[in-house]
Amino acid sequence: MTTASKPVETATKAKPALRLVSTQGMNRDEWLSVRRQGIGSSDAAAAVGLNPYKSALELWLEKTGQDAELPKPDPDDETSPMYWGTLLEPIVAAHYTKRTGNRVRRVNAVLQHHQHPWMLANLDREVVGSGDVQILECKTAGMNGAKLWREGVPEYVQIQVQHQLAVTGKQAADVAALICGNELKVYRINRDEELIERLIAREAEFWSLVESGTAPAADGSESAGHALRALWPKDAGTTLDFSGDLEHNGLFSHYLDARLALEGAEQREAELKQRIQQLMGDASKAVFEQGEVSWKRSQDGQAVDTARLLKDRPASLEAYVVKRAGSRRFTVSARP
Repeated sequence: MTTASKPVETATKAKPALRLVSTQGMNRDEWLSVRRQGIGSSDAAAAVGLNPYKSALELWLEKTGQDAELPKPDPDDETSPMYWGTLLEPIVAAHYTKRTGNRVRRVNAVLQHHQHPWMLANLDREVVGSGDVQILECKTAGMNGAKLWREGVPEYVQIQVQHQLAVTGKQAADVAALICGNELKVYRINRDEELIERLIAREAEFWSLVESGTAPAADGSESAGHALRALWPKDAGTTLDFSGDLEHNGLFSHYLDARLALEGAEQREAELKQRIQQLMGDASKAVFEQGEVSWKRSQDGQAVDTARLLKDRPASLEAYVVKRAGSRRFTVSARP
C-alpha cells in the first residue's frame, strides 16, 4: 500500500466524525476498553500489516480480548518511548504553535466514523482557525526511532494520519516530530481519497476477522511470535498428522527450503566476515566505498562464577534463585 501524500484536487464533502465517548476523567483501563470496540488511528497500520512494531496478529489478540499473556507496556516506565512520548506531547504541541503560529486544542473524545462504526480515532490536538490544516499529530523519536524519519514521515504514521482524516472528514493534518530531543520537524499530510478508500477496505477485512474470531496469518515478525506464544503458551501433548494434506505439506516443504537457504547465507556471511578480518589484521577500522567496519576489543568484564559459588556456598545461591516460566520450543526433524 503506497502512502505518498498528495494534494487534494477538489474539496471533498466528507462528513464529520461522531463523538463516541468523552475521555475527560476516563482512566487508562476504561480508555483501553473503548479502544477494543474498533480500530483506532494508532491501530490502522497494524491492521493492514504495515506497522514495524506490531503485527496484525497481535492487534487481533487485543481486539478479541485474548491478550492477557501478551507483555504490556508500563505507562510509568521511564525507559519506555511511550512514557516520553506522552510526557513530551504538550511540549511538542506548544512548540508547533510557536513555529507555525497555528493555535491548537485538545479533543477530549473518542471519535467515530459516520459510516463505519468500527473506525475510531483519538486526536492529539485539533488545529483551530486555520483553513489549511485541521489536525496535529505529535511524535517523538529517539536515536533508534529517528532512523525511520530520515526520508520524511514513516509509512505507518502516514497511515495513522490518513485514518484520522478518514474518520474526521478533515482535509489535512500536520505531523510535528521531535527528533532526538532537540530537532522539531513539521510535515503536512493532505487527505488522499484513493488511499483512504483502500485503507477502509483493508481495515474492514481485518475487522471481519475480529468479528468472526478468525486469526490473521502470522507475518514472521517478533510481534507475531509474541502473539503465538500468548495464544498457545502450553502444548497439549497431542500429535497432528498432516502427512496427507497437500497444502500443509507444501508449507512444511517451503519452511525446510527456507532453513537451508538461511544456513547457506549464514555460512557465506561468516566466510566473508572472516576474510575481511584477515584483511584488517590488528587494525581497528576499515573503510570501504559503501561503508566501514569496526573491529575493536571490548573492555574486560566481570562475571560471577556460579559453579564455584554453588559448590562453596550453596545456601547463599539458592536464596537468590528465581523461577522462570518455561516456554514451548519449536524443533524440526526432516526426513531424508
